[in-house]
Amino acid sequence: MKVKSVKLKGNKGILKIEDTDVYFVNSLRRTMLSELPKLAIHDVIIYDNTSPLFDEIIAHRLGMIPLPTDLQLLVHKEDCKCKGKGCPSCTVRYTLSKEGEGVVYSGDLQPENESWAIKEDKIPIVELSKNQRIILEVEANFGKGKDHAKWQTVQAPSYKLEPTIETDKKRMDEVKEFIKQLPKDLVEMNGNKLEIKDVTKLPVLESYINKEKADYITVKRDPSKITFSFETDGSLNAKDALKESVDILAKKYEELGKLLKNLK
Repeated sequence: MKVKSVKLKGNKGILKIEDTDVYFVNSLRRTMLSELPKLAIHDVIIYDNTSPLFDEIIAHRLGMIPLPTDLQLLVHKEDCKCKGKGCPSCTVRYTLSKEGEGVVYSGDLQPENESWAIKEDKIPIVELSKNQRIILEVEANFGKGKDHAKWQTVQAPSYKLEPTIETDKKRMDEVKEFIKQLPKDLVEMNGNKLEIKDVTKLPVLESYINKEKADYITVKRDPSKITFSFETDGSLNAKDALKESVDILAKKYEELGKLLKNLK
């Protein structure tokens, strides 16, 4: 297998993977969606809420706010030495108190420790009018995407097979006439080969092929060459999300291998 990082910075990641199978990349995609842990607000105590929204709606919005996650510092609550009581090793607490006209943002949540300060601080929670207020306290814990969407770190990871465009060498005149109808800088001729300049615009080329019924041009996809892309919600950066997902997947393969050896 060959892996090349096209982009792995901030919240976005794009990888070129060769000499592999689609099922492996799909396993990585599903691991990111369902098994990758992150921190999210789980318990909400509302002391006062005179805003236009019900307590339940406020709690749901709080749960969906991406919180900074340190996979090395925290553990799952059920695995913690405190036995689920909620200690600094498994639980992060925030408080919120705001009154008067204005919007309550995610940044208004005050952490018990500044290291847990919310980075995405302009996510609106509720708009207050004059004399309205909201006072609450929350607890955040580790969870996985398979348990609830609020614990889903990676958004819509996807993969595409690398396309190859084949032309009928006996009908190159028709190919050249067809190219003249295409948007500028969509494709280019490299000898007798047709190459697309931006692979993300492949659907545009395919729509023209279908429209003109250009049977002298065929688009094929190579299942051994894959472009894998993903984006996090900001709770983890793309690099950490990828490394943790790979570690989780490797452990699952290892566990499967042990189970297979024990079969009689």
